[in-house]
Amino acid sequence: MQDPRLARLADVLVQYSTRVKPGDLVQIRGSAVCEPLLVEVYRAALEAGGHPYVTLASDECAEHLLRLGNEAQLDFQNPVTQYEVEKVDVIISTWGQANTKSLTNSDPTRQARASRARAKWFATFMKRAGIPEGKKGGLRWCGTQYPTMSAAQDAEMSLREYEDFVFDAGLLGARDPAAAWKAVSAKQEKVVKHLNKVREVRFRTPQGTDLRLAVEGRPWINCDGRANFPDGEVFTSPIETATEGVVKYSFPAVHGGREVDGIVLKFKGGKVVDASATKNEDFLVKMLDQDKGARILGEIAIGTNYRIRRYVRNTLFDEKIGGTFHAAVGASIPESGGRNLSALHWDMVCDLRHGGTIEADGKVISRNGKFMDPTWPK
Repeated sequence: MQDPRLARLADVLVQYSTRVKPGDLVQIRGSAVCEPLLVEVYRAALEAGGHPYVTLASDECAEHLLRLGNEAQLDFQNPVTQYEVEKVDVIISTWGQANTKSLTNSDPTRQARASRARAKWFATFMKRAGIPEGKKGGLRWCGTQYPTMSAAQDAEMSLREYEDFVFDAGLLGARDPAAAWKAVSAKQEKVVKHLNKVREVRFRTPQGTDLRLAVEGRPWINCDGRANFPDGEVFTSPIETATEGVVKYSFPAVHGGREVDGIVLKFKGGKVVDASATKNEDFLVKMLDQDKGARILGEIAIGTNYRIRRYVRNTLFDEKIGGTFHAAVGASIPESGGRNLSALHWDMVCDLRHGGTIEADGKVISRNGKFMDPTWPK
């Protein structure tokens, strides 16, 4: 029997997150394991008057490309994929794999090369996603996790526990999930308004993080379920030449099917000048060296979803943990004023709940993972 919460999730994705309108061309993306959710999203998009179509992705095909592809094939920029990202009105991505470790043993040099081949597609996606809704050329998009057995295993949960975790993080148990997210949005907007007046933010932890970022003039964005789902963060793109200090990430960072642990990045003049890791350091360095923008910080964000309390080896959830911050190396987010270009955008999470602080122009606004203002998210 299909979980009825999938239909609720699909309705929220279509009606609230991406606001599908009659006549919209809607691309629905995901692997075969996500089919129950793909079907529900297709149904919801039809009911909204859109023109949906489904694009299936294959983890096994991706593995074959990295293992068997020649240089020309790794460098190939698919014109059909590029045409799609230029023409669709909405992209709804469902993330889920039968095996989350299928690419773990792939050559990192080949992974970096394949990533560079997506640079034009990614730049187009980011540019269109940054156009305000209602203006010509804009793209509405949202990505969500389909609860799979492999993801439950990564999170060290049973499938039932993981399903409950996923749906609870998305407020799908609320009588009106969209209204619940609007309430979240109102609280996060208070954080955004405060940070929009700030010149510098600083993150410190007893574990060794001391990171300073210049953000003056860069708008902070309220992430309230309209791009990622579930959501719960506020972010901006820091000034590209002004990030200073060191960040010791608290959790393993997963990218391209590979887990990197014990990451320490040192910044000077806005750029990573030293990078180390206790696990898969070679992969980390190759990703940072894939293009000239990959060593620059493209995003700084504060996690505000206090329903997410534990690390589950999935960036969608881990970067939203209430009481954390995450910083992404690589491409900036155009809507927040960022100018850095890269084929990479890799979010890494640092926990503030054990003595950490956030300072805004020298004033502490968060201690031990909790905001000082009681009207902000908690």
